[in-house]
Amino acid sequence: MMLENVSFLYVEDDPRSCQVMELIMKNVMGVKHLAIFNDSSNFLSRLKTIEPQPSVILLDVNIKPHDGFEMLNMIRADSEIKPTKVIALTASVMNEEVERLRTMGFDGAISKPLSVSVFPGLIELIVHGESVWYIA
Repeated sequence: MMLENVSFLYVEDDPRSCQVMELIMKNVMGVKHLAIFNDSSNFLSRLKTIEPQPSVILLDVNIKPHDGFEMLNMIRADSEIKPTKVIALTASVMNEEVERLRTMGFDGAISKPLSVSVFPGLIELIVHGESVWYIA
């Protein structure tokens, strides 16, 4: 898997989810560039300081002060980062929720908890431009 040159941002307020993401991304997938925000305060200004800029942003939908939808709107309103792939990570997955994520403009969604056996393949598809809606 050639992901060492891809940069990721994960916005998540649950410490255990952050640990799992870091373990999977760095140890299993060999990702070198992973930034993690533990909350969404000053989201846009913090996002712009990441080097290299993320190719994929993974957003927890239920986070404070800005939820995943608000962060997505900030990304899509900024011409420089608008093209970035934005994936929702959510534990609350009903069909209406998935439909809302689609209509709001997310590029995909992955349900939590993350599966070590499935997640790397999903990320590879996303990096290669595919839309992934994985709700287990």
